[in-house]
Formats: sequence, structure tokens, C-alpha cells
Amino acid sequence: MKNIRLHTTVVVIAILVAASGFVVAHSSDTASQSPLRYQENSAFGFGETLRYKVGYKFMTAGYATFAIGPEPVMYNGAKCYDVRFVVKSLESLDFLYKVRDTYRSLVDVHGIFPWRFEQHIREGRYKRDFVADLDHRKEKAFVKDTSYSLQPFTHDIVSAMYYVRSLSVEKMYKGDTVQLRNFYKDSTYSLAVAIRGHQQIEVEAGTFDCVIVEPIVKAGGLFKSESNILVWLTRDERKIPVRVRTKVLIGNIDAELIGTRGLRVNK
Repeated sequence: MKNIRLHTTVVVIAILVAASGFVVAHSSDTASQSPLRYQENSAFGFGETLRYKVGYKFMTAGYATFAIGPEPVMYNGAKCYDVRFVVKSLESLDFLYKVRDTYRSLVDVHGIFPWRFEQHIREGRYKRDFVADLDHRKEKAFVKDTSYSLQPFTHDIVSAMYYVRSLSVEKMYKGDTVQLRNFYKDSTYSLAVAIRGHQQIEVEAGTFDCVIVEPIVKAGGLFKSESNILVWLTRDERKIPVRVRTKVLIGNIDAELIGTRGLRVNK
């Protein structure tokens, strides 16, 4: 059972989050500044919550949630989505392997890139905490008391998923790729998102036509142990992660959509 990692991702997905609407400031300068870039987004908005059942074969092992806070937060002078991904094992299974993983990304509303990333892993006796402030104006990443060079619009693994959702991946085909950058610990890594094909799948939340994508993550993924991840996104303007499949030595761990709230309504 220890080898069954209940992580998130999505899509990375495994996946997820209780929304909060408080305002947090990185510095004393909280005045709104001009956007560094504009990325069109008709896929998601404030208050969106996606709920998932996480399991192995026919056994439900836990639940996960991807959530965007109901109101924007200001961070480093920028208006942000407060995105959180939370995954928990069932309390009845905690005696075997307890999981309480939380990710948080403050994502620029205009440009869909992160200003802050937090990762808090609690799996069995294993713990991992990582926090980075990503200043795209200064092109610096701040981790504890150390700064690192940062290429503008570099992502964390959570913001990368939301950025991919803003793209027209539903119109892409097998073999197409999207090239991104991912910062983790002290370095920037390439992050390719590959299109693996199209498929209609049925989950508890319904039946969906999907595009299958695979994030090729080198570091800072949504799991304690990095592993292959496949994500099924709806082939529509929302690109909702319907299923996230993590391949492990003993098979597959799936996070499947069971409910939604606050989906974006486009005119």
C-alpha cells in the first residue's frame, strides 16, 4: 500500500482546493501595475471548483480538489487567481498510508503565470515543503534567503496546467507539443506538454470527449515520486481535467472527476 502514491496533479492532476478570498501582499507596494503580458482565457474563472475521486483499480483511496478562490488576491502588485490543489486519503485508510498534500499557486489573472508557488507534501512519514516567490519583473526567483535567475513567464506545475487550459489544445492532434518552463528548488526546467490523442471517456461526472495530454515533468511534480502522468481534458473551451492517471510500478492511480462548481460561463 505504501507504493500507492495518492498525489495530485494534473494536469498535472491528481488535484485540488478550498477557496479563500483574502488579500495577501508580497511587498508594501500593492498598487495595481500594468500587466506584463495578456493571455486570452475563456476556460476558467474565480470560484471554479473541481472535485475528484482518487483510486487504484476498483478501490477508492481518497479525494482531491482543484479550486480557485472566489475573489482575486493582490500579490506583488498583480491581480491573481488563488489556486489550490488538495489531496487527502480516506481517514479509514490513514492507518495504512496517510496522505495530506497541498499545493498553492498565485496565478496572474492577465498573463496566466505564477507569482508564488507553495508545495506541502505529507505522505506517511515523508514531508516536503517548498515555497518560491517568482518575480517576473526582476527576473528572479526567491527561495528562502536565496535568489535565482528566472526567465519571464516560467511556471510552477499547477500554474502550467491552468495555462495549458487557456490554450486551444482541443484543436491539437497527436504528436503536437506545447513547450513551457518550470521552476523548482533552484533551477528552471523544460516542461513539455505532449498531445497523446483524443478519446471519449465516462466518469462519475458524465461522459466527455477529451484530448489526452502528458506533461513531461523533470522536477517539482505533484507527487513525492515523479512518474508519468496522463490528463484527459474536455475538448471544449473549458478544457476541464476529467481524469488524471499516474503510472506507478504496480499499475495506475486515477483521479476522476465527480463534481464541479462555479464553472466559467462565456457569453
